[in-house]
Amino acid sequence: MKVTFLGTGTSQGVPVIGCSCEVCRSVDYRDKRLRVSVHLQVDGKSIIIDSGPDFRQQVLRERIKKLDALVFTHEHKDHTAGLDDIRAYNFSQNKDIPIFGEQRVLDQLQREFAYIFADYKYPGIPQVELNAIENQPFEVEGVPFTPIRVMHYKLPVFGFRVGDFTYITDANHISHDEKEKIKGSKVIVLNALRREPHISHFSLHEAVDLLEELQPDKAYLTHISHLLGQHREVEPQLPDFIRLAYDGLQVEV
Repeated sequence: MKVTFLGTGTSQGVPVIGCSCEVCRSVDYRDKRLRVSVHLQVDGKSIIIDSGPDFRQQVLRERIKKLDALVFTHEHKDHTAGLDDIRAYNFSQNKDIPIFGEQRVLDQLQREFAYIFADYKYPGIPQVELNAIENQPFEVEGVPFTPIRVMHYKLPVFGFRVGDFTYITDANHISHDEKEKIKGSKVIVLNALRREPHISHFSLHEAVDLLEELQPDKAYLTHISHLLGQHREVEPQLPDFIRLAYDGLQVEV
């Protein structure tokens, strides 16, 4: 399986226009973070988890010519706002795109993108096939997914395990039972918003502590705000098996 990080950033803590902080002024490409999303190439399938506001820019940058399915972690706009841009894949593939999410998430998408689901559809709008998921294993185009229930403050969110790869973003608590689903993963991706505590996201310290508990072969931190600092300064401070992810990073699992 090949994993490509489409985005490793967040809307949380976004600086104002004209900000002169070190991250915003950085010329290091690893500090240029679009909203968080990941592309999985597994068993001949092309699957994307979350389509934020930067979705079109991300898939063009990575030259993703095929989209077999879209999976959502939760309904917040920084993870769903790019749904409209799948219409290009409808056109090139001449098929509806299956999307997967909890019923609550699918209901939210139907409200926010009502024109996609209207009885009388405008020509050329995105064509999707809704698939409701629960906290039990499911398949995406034949690829087995195991959902991981995590809490984003009071909002239930899904992370996902696919084979030896586990992807979790927008979380600040994972129960013991859900951690058991993660154990044994060779690669874990986990959110780490900033150094200071946050009401709904793991801090850097909390993320490192959890990863040291789970002990994957390799771990990558994502959903990074500019408040965490520059890549070249933060990464050397991490344990050897933990790295900062960056947009465009590719990992073989």
